[in-house]
Amino acid sequence: MKALGIILIVAGILMMVFRSISFTQEKKVVDAGPIQIERKEDKTIGWPVYAGGIAVVAGIVILLASPKRP
Repeated sequence: MKALGIILIVAGILMMVFRSISFTQEKKVVDAGPIQIERKEDKTIGWPVYAGGIAVVAGIVILLASPKRP
């Protein structure tokens, strides 16, 4: 359980620092035998800042609630 809590905390911090991810996707427009036409399309995936905060809080709760080993 501790590993999940740590992963959530790190992911939440990264989500607050990097608010979106951008990448380029290639799509085939025409594929007629030897002739191929491709188009490059820029995509962006974004998320709200509070989602990162929720992930950090959830990770802290999981860490605090995990059983203590002697």
